[in-house]
Amino acid sequence: MNVAVSPTAEVPSARAQVQWSRRWESELQLSDHAELAEFFRKSYGPTGSFNAQPFEGNRSWAGARPELRVIGYDALGVAAHIGLLRRFINVGGADLLVAELGLYAVRPDLEGHGISHAMRVMYPALQELGVPFAFGAVRSALEKHLTRLVERQGLATLMRGIRVRSTLPDVYPNLSPTRIEDVIVVVFPVGRSISEWPAGTVIDRNGPEL
Repeated sequence: MNVAVSPTAEVPSARAQVQWSRRWESELQLSDHAELAEFFRKSYGPTGSFNAQPFEGNRSWAGARPELRVIGYDALGVAAHIGLLRRFINVGGADLLVAELGLYAVRPDLEGHGISHAMRVMYPALQELGVPFAFGAVRSALEKHLTRLVERQGLATLMRGIRVRSTLPDVYPNLSPTRIEDVIVVVFPVGRSISEWPAGTVIDRNGPEL
C-alpha cells in the first residue's frame, strides 16, 4: 500500500474545501494522468527520491495499476488520492478476493486531512463492488499513523507479524522477480466480519503492490 505522509500541519479549513470524485481508470484522460503523476512526485518525493521515480513522465501508478480511484480536488488541483484494485490474494494457503488499497497520498500542504476521510468516500464503492474485505500493507513506520486514523475509529484492523510476498512491477536480470516484506496488514471488513479473515502469517499478492 504505497503511502506518502508529510509532517506538515493541516490547514484548518482544508477539509471543507476538498471535493471528492470517484474515477474509473478508463475515464481518465492523458491530462488527468499527467496531473496525478506530478501530484505523486511532489507527495512521494519528500519520503525519498527513489519513491518518486515510478511517476516520471505521465505515469500515475507505481506497481499494479488501479481500476478505481478516489481523488480529492481543491482550488490548487489534486489534493489527495487513494486507489483500488480487486484481486485474489492467498492468505495462509486460502485464496481470498479483496479490494487492495494503495497509492494513498495527501498534498504536503494539506497533511492531516486524513486517510479515514478518504476511506469514507471509498466505502460506498467497496460495498457496490461486493468485496468481502479491503486490504493494504504498510511499513511499520506508519503504525501509529494508521492506528490513530483508522483502527481507533473502528474502520480497520491492523495485523502485525505478517509477511507479504509480491512480484516486482518489472523484471531485472540482477534481481529476484519477487520480494517478501515484514509489514503491517490493514484489513477493512466490508461484506464479511473481520473474524472471517483467514488465519495465516504469509500473504501472497500474486502480483505487484498497488
